[in-house]
Amino acid sequence: MQITLAPMEGVVDHLMRDMLTQVGGFDLCVTEFVRVVELLLPKKVFYRLCPELKNDGLTPSGVPVKVQLLGQHANWLAENAVRAIEMGSHGIDLNFGCPAKTVNKSKGGAILLREPETIHQIVKAVRNAVPKEQPVSAKMRLGFDDTSLAIENAQAIADAGADSLIIHARTKVDGYKPPAYWNWIAKIKQQVDIPIVANGEIWNAADALNCQQQSHCDNIMIGRGALALPNLAKVIRGQEGHMPWVQVKDLLVKYSGYELFGDKGRYYPNRVKQWLGYLSREYTEAQELFDQIKRLRDSESILVEIQR
Repeated sequence: MQITLAPMEGVVDHLMRDMLTQVGGFDLCVTEFVRVVELLLPKKVFYRLCPELKNDGLTPSGVPVKVQLLGQHANWLAENAVRAIEMGSHGIDLNFGCPAKTVNKSKGGAILLREPETIHQIVKAVRNAVPKEQPVSAKMRLGFDDTSLAIENAQAIADAGADSLIIHARTKVDGYKPPAYWNWIAKIKQQVDIPIVANGEIWNAADALNCQQQSHCDNIMIGRGALALPNLAKVIRGQEGHMPWVQVKDLLVKYSGYELFGDKGRYYPNRVKQWLGYLSREYTEAQELFDQIKRLRDSESILVEIQR
């Protein structure tokens, strides 16, 4: 079983990747998407979203990171894919799943699931441009409005030469509302001959097992579940039990020590509140702590409350 940490724009950045991979249990990380329009992006854009490129494409704890690209122009995506690989990315992932309205309006992410031929062209162009030894994957949802093109989209990705496919088992219209339709992944798996990774609504070890059984996939990707339970990957592997709140508090304190562009003061308050929102699913203490700090604006005051 391979467990991948999911890309989550504005949430799972390089700091969170560092934190969660230090907790352990992950085999691979995928970055927040790098948005490609009609130009070759400067290296600073890749370094901003994936500072791990300065560390041979690895998190500080040694977990490989793959850059994800989002866009609609096949040739420009291919050029930027080559640049990401040359800079040290461990392969390329292509985003056909983002449900954000602003992204979809500019013909990026899940909106492309209405156009299997466009998806095929993008994947083929990137696969042809990237060295064969570097894996190219794609992440998709079951569709945009419905699942009518789910199999066709998956076949377009596989036929274009992708090495693997990650499937978030909901449509764009479904958003993040439960349930995830893991059985649909199994239907797709019967029609394509590349490895598939199952994603969506995995919050605990039982969910992971149910997902594997219903999707017929060994490999999984987790995102929100890992934010709610930081050692979820190890729990799924049977290596650890539910992380105690006292250890979670230690992580919150450790998180305060990170700096984003040298400006810890502005970064930490908003992000720790965001993280507490996810943690509150698993820990009543997280909601209590959030209520105590929600009006605080500076890192020092928040740390005092966390360490009480």
